[in-house]
Amino acid sequence: MGSAVGEWGRVILLFLWRLVMGEARQVMDRLTDAVTTHADLNVISELYAEDAVAFTPDEGELHGRDNIVEYWRTMTEALPEATFQPLHSYEVGDTAIDEGIFSGRNTGPLQLPNGETLPPTQKEIRIRGVDIATVKDGRIVDYRLYFDEMDFLGQLGLLPDEPF
Repeated sequence: MGSAVGEWGRVILLFLWRLVMGEARQVMDRLTDAVTTHADLNVISELYAEDAVAFTPDEGELHGRDNIVEYWRTMTEALPEATFQPLHSYEVGDTAIDEGIFSGRNTGPLQLPNGETLPPTQKEIRIRGVDIATVKDGRIVDYRLYFDEMDFLGQLGLLPDEPF
């Protein structure tokens, strides 16, 4: 009987957590799941406002849902089984912030910002990053992604061996 009470306690805590968790946190968690666990571009599209703006280290500023979804398409194709290990998660008003480790194997083509497409390297990557999403009416209106692009490219073996 003690384990049933413990299980009900966990269910109640989860229910209460979801009541307390704000909209920004819920949307960010859905985005993380759609980018990693399920690689679902339809869900990603639903999560962004039509006029959303995103900033990424590799593509710079992206305007509009379609351009942002295209960015995520290239990432999910290049790293189709990526995972995200959260280290810190915050929510302040209408903004959710995550810091964590993004990992995966490059088994798909990687499209570079200059339009060049590289074949899969089959190399594992593990990079620390931060993403920030501001949410209005259930959709992301402003998104910021920060990671060390040189670390990412280096782990893929795409940087020269010698320094410049």
